Amino acid sequence: MSLRERLYRGGYTLRIVARAVWAAASAGSATGISQPYAVRMFGTKENLFLEAMDRAMGKLFVTFRAVISEYDAGQLTTEVAALEPSMDDTRGGHLAGLMGRAYADLIQDRGILLLLMQSFVSGHEPVIGPRARDGFLALYELVRDEADLGAHHASDFLAQGMLMNTLISLRMPELFDSSAVANDLLKCTMKTKLDVVLAASQAHPRIS
Repeated sequence: MSLRERLYRGGYTLRIVARAVWAAASAGSATGISQPYAVRMFGTKENLFLEAMDRAMGKLFVTFRAVISEYDAGQLTTEVAALEPSMDDTRGGHLAGLMGRAYADLIQDRGILLLLMQSFVSGHEPVIGPRARDGFLALYELVRDEADLGAHHASDFLAQGMLMNTLISLRMPELFDSSAVANDLLKCTMKTKLDVVLAASQAHPRIS
C-alpha cells in the first residue's frame, strides 16, 4: 500500500504529520488550522510530510550543533562531569553523551519522535525515501565529523538512538518498576538519560 493510500485510509499518519508541522511552525489546532486546509497549503500530503520531516530533522541538527558549540565554548563542564564514567574522556566521547541526552529530551515530543520513525521506514516511497536517506546520511556526517566520533562510534551512536526511538514508541518506560526485564533494558539503553525519559512518560496516559 502506498503512502498516499495509507494516509487516506486511516488518517493516523496524517495526524502525526500535521501535528509535527504545526508544532514546528507554532501553529495547528490552537490557531484553528484544519488538516484539509494544511494539506491544501502544501499541495499534497506527500509535500506536507516532506515539510514536517524537514522541520523535524532541522530541529535535530540545530539541537546537536548547539550542543557542539556550547561544549567547544566550555559551557557544559557541569554536564560533562555528570556523564556516565564509561564514556570516553575525549571530545567525541563527551559529545556522544551530551548529544544523547539532548536527543532524549527532544524526542519526548511525540510528534517529532513518531514523524522520525515514520520517515525512517519510508525508504521505499519514491517521494519520501530519497529525502529521508539524505537526511539520515547528513546526520551521520554531523556525528562522525563535526562531533568527532569517527565512523565506528558514529554508527554506534545512531544505533543507540534508533533503539531509544523504538523503546519510547513502544511506551516501554511505562513498564518501569513493573517489569524486571523492562527495567534492565531501559537502564542499559538510557543510562543517565533514564530520568528524563521516565519523567516524560508520566505526562502521557498510562498503559492499562
